[in-house]
Formats: sequence, C-alpha cells, structure tokens
Amino acid sequence: MAVSRRWRLGAALLACALVVGAAVAWKSRGSRAVSAQERPRLMLFTSLPILWNETPDLAAMLRTQAPPHWARRALEARYTLVARDTLLAPPLDARFLLLAQPRPLAPQENVALDDWVRAGGRLLLFADPMLTADSTYALGDRRRPQDIVLLSPILARWGLELRFDEDQPAGEHDAARENAGPMFPVNLPGQLAPRPGGHDARCVIVREGLVARCRIGRGRALIVADAALFEPSDADGKRAAALDSLLEEAFAG
Repeated sequence: MAVSRRWRLGAALLACALVVGAAVAWKSRGSRAVSAQERPRLMLFTSLPILWNETPDLAAMLRTQAPPHWARRALEARYTLVARDTLLAPPLDARFLLLAQPRPLAPQENVALDDWVRAGGRLLLFADPMLTADSTYALGDRRRPQDIVLLSPILARWGLELRFDEDQPAGEHDAARENAGPMFPVNLPGQLAPRPGGHDARCVIVREGLVARCRIGRGRALIVADAALFEPSDADGKRAAALDSLLEEAFAG
C-alpha cells in the first residue's frame, strides 16, 4: 500500500511538472520574436519619412547616425516590409497593405487598389486632411510628406468622404476610446462620413468619424482620418503599441 501511495504521488507530481512545463513552453512560444521566415509580407506605401530620415541631400543621408523611425522598427518586428512607390508595377502581390498619408493616386492606381481589396486584400489606411508633422523640406519640395491627403476618388468608390473642421482646436490629444478600440494620438483629425454611390462596400464609422471599418468585396479596410500617430518621437512606446493594435485589428482573421 505504501508503495502504491508513493507511486500515485510520484505520478501526480510528474503530471503537474508536465503541465507547468507545457505552459511555460507555450508562453515562451507566444512571446518570442517572430523569425524572418515566419513574418508575413507587408507592403508599405507612404510619403512619411518612416523608411528614411529627412536630410537635405544624399551625402547627409549617408552620414547621418540617426536611429530608424520607431514605426519602422515596430513594423519590421512583425512583418517583412516591402516598400512601394506605386500601386501598379509590380502588381500588388501581398495580402497586407499599409497606406500612410500617400501621395495622390493616379486613376490606374485607384483601380488597382480597389481591385486588390475586393479580391481579399487587407488595408490599413491613414488619411490625414491636415498633416501637422514638421518637415525639413519646404512647401513644394517633392520629398516633403503629403500635407493634405487627396484620396477622394477611392473613398467615394467605397461610399465615404473625408471632411475637415477648420475651426477645431489644434494640439495633440488621444482619440476617444470606443468599443474597446486602441487609444492613439490625433492632431487636427479629419472626419469620415458616408456618401451615396459606394459600390459593394459596407463601412461602419466610429469614434465620431475618426475611424471607418469597411468590408469591400471579399476584403477589408480600416481607415483612420489622421496620421499624427507617426510623429517621430515615441520615448514611452505608446505609439508603437497603438500601431500594433491597429495592425491587429486591420489584418487579423
């Protein structure tokens, strides 16, 4: 009987050890950095200096020791970044696309983007009607980030329009939380509103017009009417955490 009790006790302890070990292993697996082979491809199309530092000329760019933009680090921790300066050639060939304050799209690019989303693409779009970030480059310089986003044709195709209240107070503040969505900073944001004429697109507008969640054909788009999130300073990591949450919402599932 003593042997039997000792055997049962030993078996119970072994089972507990296995459960604890499995839990630790699972936690370690969930928290480890994603290897390069496991990272999904993310196309990035932006006028913002996320992939490069603003410098007056190429020589200064080569000399600069400035660290990479926090958003680049955050994105490269989860994805294999594919920089795009056009939506045409090569064609959109990944499932995920981040458009952050893009330059105006050519008519053919609007068509390509619409077709890609409708075929099942996942889009996270930051469209700021009044960009507040400072820039090294003067007004009119082609290297300067897009001050006023011009995306009316594609937004109209999806049954949306982007409005701007010129009388709102300036200054960065956190967007109001709604439906457990992530907090993130905004500054002179726009307002998304429904408009007639959308084609096979169903958008739910939340946060008083700041965000639209759209189902477009077989794809999805999460649209944010501001781009202040990408301001260069992120000493406390809150901007990176907010970007992670928005990426998760846009691309999960």
